[in-house]
Amino acid sequence: MKTGSEPLARAWGAAARAVLWRTLLTLTGGITREGALPDGGCVVVANHTSHADTAALLAALDARHSPTIAAAADYWFASPWRRRVCARLAAGFPVRRTGGGMDDLLARADALRAGHAVVLFPEGTRARRGELGTFHKGALVLAREADVPVVPVGIAGTDRLLPKHGRLRPSLVRVTIGEPLPPTVTPQEARAAVAELHRRTADEPLPDSRTRKRVAAAACSPLGLPLAFAWACAEALSWPLMPELLLAIACAAVPRRSLKLALAALGGSLTGGLLALQLAGSGVQLPHPLTTDRMRAEVRQELAAEGAAAVRHQPWNGVPFKVYAAEAGRAEVPARDWLAESALSRGSRTLTVGLGFGAFGFLAHRLRRRYGAYLALLGGGFATGLGLIVAGWS
Repeated sequence: MKTGSEPLARAWGAAARAVLWRTLLTLTGGITREGALPDGGCVVVANHTSHADTAALLAALDARHSPTIAAAADYWFASPWRRRVCARLAAGFPVRRTGGGMDDLLARADALRAGHAVVLFPEGTRARRGELGTFHKGALVLAREADVPVVPVGIAGTDRLLPKHGRLRPSLVRVTIGEPLPPTVTPQEARAAVAELHRRTADEPLPDSRTRKRVAAAACSPLGLPLAFAWACAEALSWPLMPELLLAIACAAVPRRSLKLALAALGGSLTGGLLALQLAGSGVQLPHPLTTDRMRAEVRQELAAEGAAAVRHQPWNGVPFKVYAAEAGRAEVPARDWLAESALSRGSRTLTVGLGFGAFGFLAHRLRRRYGAYLALLGGGFATGLGLIVAGWS
């Protein structure tokens, strides 16, 4: 006999699984959903190319339906630990593939009549990428028995995220929920509906902004890395805009290029810093816009007390790197010591910023179509922050 707490526990479990899988799929490239399940119980049928299909459906389907997913009894329930993982994390229930499977499915009829969703992959196994196998009739027999609609779903991206017999790699997953079909639908009609949804979902181009495309093209061009190097080198000498601004622009636009761009910027910063050190030591004074006398005085005190190690303060105090490089040259800090310490301080900051904005661009897949707004916010935030830093050191 069921207790009153069971429906509540089932609802909380479905909500927790939805949050879990949405979070994990967000971390591996993102997930989008189009459409929604109808009110009441339904049998969901979807294409199947990857174990990640289950995660995609649990993340995309409405948790109020407390979806459960049919799983092969001879695989997912063959051992106690697999049984626990499948039941708790995937809301799986066993379906025998060697006889008795129809009885296992029909046992879910009461759950369907109670308003829940039962998910089946009618192909019975994972198909190859881009293919859709023959649909078995079990899902449709269950829908007729419970007198609930059949909802076709198309899934795209999971075959890249976790290929059959392959390794996990980043990919955006997209789920399209179609219009409900009557319980009397035939396997051929259900298969055609799922195939069309899958085709449409896989072929639909991702929304993207022209600005992001242009920035990505520039960052990936032969001039992308030299530009990052030159920008950082110039900033270490005189240029007022820090290389982190360029990394925030470029790495968010093309995350896969983040490490190379950050390393190029670090190389330029260290090269410019050494050159600034030599020039200042020779009596050459370059213009330093947006710096103050108080900054220079503070850096001179730090260098007198700590030598080249004073540059370790630079990533945190807002004083531009060029001020440290010039004052270190005037203080006759040895070039070798300067290079070692500045590589540590600049490396920690430049690589963290580059990889951080790359991760942001990777996780925030909606940034593709809102990149212009991102640039506006970035520019406004940078200008405000720079103004506050200069004012604070005045």
